[in-house]
Amino acid sequence: MAIANMKFVKVIGLLSELDAFLGSCCVDGTFQPEQAMQYMSDSMGYTQLVEENPYAPMLQKIEELASSSGIHLREVEKIPKPVTNEETEAFIRQLGSRMSELHDERKVLTDQLATCESAITQFQHFTGLDINLDDLFSCEFIKVRFGHMPKESTQKLLAYADNPYMLFIPCSSDAKEDWGVYFAPREQIEEVDRNFASLYFERLRIPGAVGTPEHIIEEIQKNIDLLNEQIAELDARIAAHWNEEVDHCNLIYTHLKWFSGLFNLRRYAARHGDSFFYVGWLAEDAVKAFEKHARKLRKVTYEINDTDEVGKTIPPVKLKNPRIFRPFEYLVGMFGLPSGKDIDVTAFVAITYTVMFGIMFGDFGQGVVLGIAGFLMWKLKGMQIGKILVPCGVSACVFGLVYGECFGYETWFDPLYHAVGLSGKPVDIMESITGLLLVSIGIGVVLLVFTMLINIYGCLKHKKFGEALFSQSGLTGIVLYLSGVCFVYNFMTSKTIVPNAVLGVLIGIACIILFFKEILIGLIDHHPDWKPESITDYILENFFELFEYILSFFSNTISFLRIGAFVLVHAGMMTAVFAIAGLTSSTVVNLIVVVLGNIFVMCLEALFTSIQVMRLEFYELFSRCYAGEGRSFEPVRLHHVSESIQ
Repeated sequence: MAIANMKFVKVIGLLSELDAFLGSCCVDGTFQPEQAMQYMSDSMGYTQLVEENPYAPMLQKIEELASSSGIHLREVEKIPKPVTNEETEAFIRQLGSRMSELHDERKVLTDQLATCESAITQFQHFTGLDINLDDLFSCEFIKVRFGHMPKESTQKLLAYADNPYMLFIPCSSDAKEDWGVYFAPREQIEEVDRNFASLYFERLRIPGAVGTPEHIIEEIQKNIDLLNEQIAELDARIAAHWNEEVDHCNLIYTHLKWFSGLFNLRRYAARHGDSFFYVGWLAEDAVKAFEKHARKLRKVTYEINDTDEVGKTIPPVKLKNPRIFRPFEYLVGMFGLPSGKDIDVTAFVAITYTVMFGIMFGDFGQGVVLGIAGFLMWKLKGMQIGKILVPCGVSACVFGLVYGECFGYETWFDPLYHAVGLSGKPVDIMESITGLLLVSIGIGVVLLVFTMLINIYGCLKHKKFGEALFSQSGLTGIVLYLSGVCFVYNFMTSKTIVPNAVLGVLIGIACIILFFKEILIGLIDHHPDWKPESITDYILENFFELFEYILSFFSNTISFLRIGAFVLVHAGMMTAVFAIAGLTSSTVVNLIVVVLGNIFVMCLEALFTSIQVMRLEFYELFSRCYAGEGRSFEPVRLHHVSESIQ
């Protein structure tokens, strides 16, 4: 519900202390570094600190070794003693050499296995050929060709009936090809090859073997079984070797991850001789911890300011919301974060999104399923959208009780209603169509006015008094909008909230103010370019803008009809499901149709309702009170380990 106050930090110290400063002050998830050279004049003699990371190649090597063996390295919590780079290089070199030997040996076996499997694939096409292939290949006066050609080509062989050498013996077939063999004398083989090539015959190079194809396949299969045993044995040796070294590998991996990440932070620094200059952003609640660590570094001085006085970068944004609202920061971030002095609309989005979703999705049973599905998506897959679906499922359950809906059944809650003194469900959807649509419009009116009030508050916070008073989303806009709503209400109901004459005056005054709002806002907020360059262009432009403002008020309000429309869509779809289920007299089939129908409706509605509510938030509401021009606070966080590594 608020935005954390950010502090700008400047640090100067001896270059020899840079790693100590980074390791103690900048890696706990509270500090976001910036490029220091942006804040230094060229005349001051500072240069970008450019160095090659000595830990990156070793880290990449050990990750590649683990990946090639299917091993997942993890960072350990404690390292018993510091590890030197020499020990690390020697260990990785030794591990790489051993793994290379084992993997080379395995590659030889897998290549042999692939050759055998390929040979079986080839020989299987010729299992119908009951002849010793060794005898066939050793013939002195004839040549033999194995291969395949399209079935159409096999039929075209009839055209060569007069040629005694165009003889194709099919051995097997599939949907499109005939596999077989043809023979020809050595003197005629070239001509026969050309004829078969014209029939799209593709030759296969059959490896030399002894026996019939069936016998050869049996022998190759024995070799495959033996190779698989040898590969499994080798895999076991690789796994055993990793099991022996896994603890030390994780230790080395943690060491390299820490120092590689720490070294990457050095690139943000500027250097001048033996000194470094470092800058970054820090949340206000982390200042004390930063100062506590920084004071321990005697050769480092720091300065903490409220803002970047140089103005090179805008402060990053860190949202501060209660846990119940935090999942909706994901949706706000999709549109764009607020800038440092803007209003955080996360709580507003959380409440309005959840309520509108529940109204549109309202079904108790499906809401329970949706909430459970969201919880599993969050816990098992870490999906942010899952955290949003949980409160949306709860909201759907609440409105499901209001509508009396549970998996489409409308009578399950009647005993509950009777127990609390109601004659039936509070809202009968099909008998309250007009009321639902009017309530949807009412929700839209309330939310649009509220967002304009948020915009006014934001303008006052930024001392933009002209915007707060005279803009289309300011006080003038509220007067115009509410006057228009009252006028429509008077016309539709023949009841008078405010006399039409008064409404006409208010609408006229508001339109005149909006027509000249650039001049009025410019004068009050001291804009330098408030004077129009051309009166004619100004009149034409503002006439169409005024028309656009009125049209946007109308279209934004009408858009909220989709809330009631989706309630009716849900009821209609469930009615269709039960109508289909009623076409059969079988109880089992009926139940299956109801279950599948509920699953279909729930998935479809969850998708469409999420999209439609998000559209209402982004286009109808955010456009009036929110800019989303901030940038995210992205502090550096390295895996926490014991002090011995630092």
